[in-house]
Amino acid sequence: MKQNILLLFIVICLLLLPFLLIKEKHDAKSPPALELDFEIECPILIEVKGEQQKIPLETYVLGVVAAEMPISFHEEALKAQSIAARTYVLRETNYGETPIDKTVQKQVYASEEERKKKWGASFEEYEEKLRDVVASTEGEIIVYKDQLITAMFFSTSNGQTESAENYSGYTIPYLVSVPSKEEELFAPNVNKQFEYTKSEWANAFGLQWSESIVKTFQVTKTDSDRVESVQMNGKTWTGREVRTLLGLPSTDFEVTFKNDKVIVDTVGYGHGVGMSQYGAEVLAHNSVGAHDILLHYYKGTKIKSFLTCLKSPSNAKNSN
Repeated sequence: MKQNILLLFIVICLLLLPFLLIKEKHDAKSPPALELDFEIECPILIEVKGEQQKIPLETYVLGVVAAEMPISFHEEALKAQSIAARTYVLRETNYGETPIDKTVQKQVYASEEERKKKWGASFEEYEEKLRDVVASTEGEIIVYKDQLITAMFFSTSNGQTESAENYSGYTIPYLVSVPSKEEELFAPNVNKQFEYTKSEWANAFGLQWSESIVKTFQVTKTDSDRVESVQMNGKTWTGREVRTLLGLPSTDFEVTFKNDKVIVDTVGYGHGVGMSQYGAEVLAHNSVGAHDILLHYYKGTKIKSFLTCLKSPSNAKNSN
């Protein structure tokens, strides 16, 4: 009898086990998928470090576009920047719950007073242009598998963007290397040259100059032609470290040891990951719309509109 009861108990446990496992998976914490009816507290206000008051999301986006992209750019490029900036800040601040810096490490933000100072007599004209651009993208974001993406962007490429894997060592499926051609048609100073004395070069790396620096100098490059690593005197630096030590505009550089000088030729400006701003300008002038610009630079993503409360009352009515 006891054996039968024990056997019955085991059978019941085996039957219930799958349901217990499902419950455990469901309770495990993971980032919530973004649904079109995803509910958070509205309006969304962004706390920018250094600013006295929190800033409405769309006002913040306008300030970022004004600071990050030339106002003379094509409207479709400015729209693409607006959507990227909105996506970036929503992910970075968890929909306004945490503050964000207004630095190049995050997103530069220009207040209304700073915009007035920057644009002078053209303020009203430029402000109206940007307000129209941002309003036309209101509430639009970039998602990958229904998750907000890390919408990285930079100024100028070398003809090819860099992958997140090459940049940071982490694979991000939507941040892969893509072509970004003909930027020299719009971007000033795509190519730059820097000169260092031998002692300046050695000091930058914490070395004493010797001819062994030249003899042991080796460079490894990524598939986007950016420097992955530099070796000298038995030591190794990443391309990003060299860029920082020398104050270079990008990690696409060539080094030439010439007489008593070290010549460094660079191509592009910025880290190279995500959307190239001048690349966006090229595409816009080739009749590519903002959404397609973003889909080119952020592979496998989608553009979505979310949160009815992000829309102005008139837009919300029209959307119904």
